Amino acid sequence: QVQLVESGGGLVQAGGSLRLSCAASGRTFSNCVMGWFRQAPGKEREFVALIRWWGSTTYYADSVKGRFTISRDNAKNTMYLQMNSLKPEDTAVYYCASGADSRYYSGDYYYSASRYNYWGQGTQVTVSS
Repeated sequence: QVQLVESGGGLVQAGGSLRLSCAASGRTFSNCVMGWFRQAPGKEREFVALIRWWGSTTYYADSVKGRFTISRDNAKNTMYLQMNSLKPEDTAVYYCASGADSRYYSGDYYYSASRYNYWGQGTQVTVSS
């Protein structure tokens, strides 16, 4: 059984930065695509960023492109999301997720939450104006 635990959330002023971490236990990151999603109150869960096992290729939602950076340390079974230039609209619960990666599919295949088998409990990010 895979367990994902997020950390690093908190309260920050607009323009500030936070770094989220997602630590995995129960299995390695091998052949896994890792993603970050977020859910704001009253809204559906939305894709934020993902990093593939194959080539560590990264993809971002347009709303965070240029401000957020996703990375992974396979040796530590840990994934990160560096969030800079935060905006009030980034306020949400952030979830990390993992799923099986396949070179058969293009990156946007993994924009959907349904591609992921395991989820963390979420960490709150609040950006004040």
